[in-house]
Amino acid sequence: MISKARKVSDYKQLTKELPTLRYVDPEHVHINLTTARCENYTLSKEKGDYVKMGEIIGERSGGFFKQPIYSTVSGYVKDKRTMIDSTGVEVECLTIRNDFQNTYCTTITDRPDNYIQNMTQDEMVEIIKQKAIVGLGGSGFPSYVKLSTDKDIHTVVINAVECEPYLSSDYRLIKDNPEEVFHGLEYIMQATGAKRGVIAIKKTKKELIEVLENELKRFKDKDISIAKLKDYYPQGWENETFENAIGIKVPVGTLPMEYGILGFNVSTTAAIYDAIKHNTPILKRHLTVNGDAIKFPQNIRVRVGTSVEDLIKLSDGYIEDAGEIEIIIGGPMMGKSVPSDNVVVTPTTTSVLVLKNVDYKEEPCVRCGSCVYSCPVDISPVQIMNAVKRSDKKSLEDLQANKCIECGLCAYVCTSKIHVTDYVREGKKLIR
Repeated sequence: MISKARKVSDYKQLTKELPTLRYVDPEHVHINLTTARCENYTLSKEKGDYVKMGEIIGERSGGFFKQPIYSTVSGYVKDKRTMIDSTGVEVECLTIRNDFQNTYCTTITDRPDNYIQNMTQDEMVEIIKQKAIVGLGGSGFPSYVKLSTDKDIHTVVINAVECEPYLSSDYRLIKDNPEEVFHGLEYIMQATGAKRGVIAIKKTKKELIEVLENELKRFKDKDISIAKLKDYYPQGWENETFENAIGIKVPVGTLPMEYGILGFNVSTTAAIYDAIKHNTPILKRHLTVNGDAIKFPQNIRVRVGTSVEDLIKLSDGYIEDAGEIEIIIGGPMMGKSVPSDNVVVTPTTTSVLVLKNVDYKEEPCVRCGSCVYSCPVDISPVQIMNAVKRSDKKSLEDLQANKCIECGLCAYVCTSKIHVTDYVREGKKLIR
């Protein structure tokens, strides 16, 4: 009998238990000048110029916003080169040679707690905007846009579910620095006027729940709680998390702020803390290197701009009998496959998966219905696939292909090994 898929093997055990390796001093960093949201840029530095860590070196521009570009090391500007970013697309990067002095820009200074307590929403939003803080769970959406809402926000939900297989970078961030998550949540609540804060996490992460509960004792004057959710995929999908953590169902395609809710990823929350408390942009981030084709899977605290090639070397390289290798940036369900390790770590890079390539023979669809039963947004992936093959835009709209959250479950459960998710992605593009 066909049933709804709820469990996905997670392969997290090894990396989440190992101490986080600190690798913050690569010889060179490559600062991405463009992103999927910002395709244009201007530079204020030239080859040979000296730059400090946290210094503005240019500006990106998108359709509705601009974003400062920061150096993540102190050193000397070299040249520009093309690399691949976390979305799997080619981006232009500025290479900076690290002088290993870690000389901070003079703008990076701590703010006193009593000063922060009196800051207004506008002041906090301006800091988040100027420090180019974006959604670090992979979305890359500017965080200042969320924080500048004029809606009546009653609850802020911090998503600590991390349900993608192989990924454990958020796990290690919470375990190593729980105070950053709580202070970040505190700042978000202050900026938005929210009275309630919730940290949502899978109930099976008992060790991490203990860490959070111990840290929570320091915030007794705040209405902050920990929601322990069931362990299934895709529990970390924002709408699913909201419904299970606070009991509010947000319809697909509707903004959570319309229901008085704002959601942030764990890493984004910590970045907001760093920006407001330390006045720093995103200089470093936690990142998972994992997979069956890498010798030493681990979590690493890396400098933004580090090359994936360097990280693979740091993980003792590829295993001897790896054969053909598949590199995925992000998780195996929602990440992007890239053609080489010429990839740069950007603020939104959550992980690097190095896997043995397995060629599955795609068979004809047997109409088993697995993809339909398992779809968390109740659309029909197989019918969308057929509409894509016909280039039938009207049917794609009627089938609500745009509701797809690209969780990958339809491809995961397909008995014919069809890459159904890719067809649905293509359907969304056709509609746009």
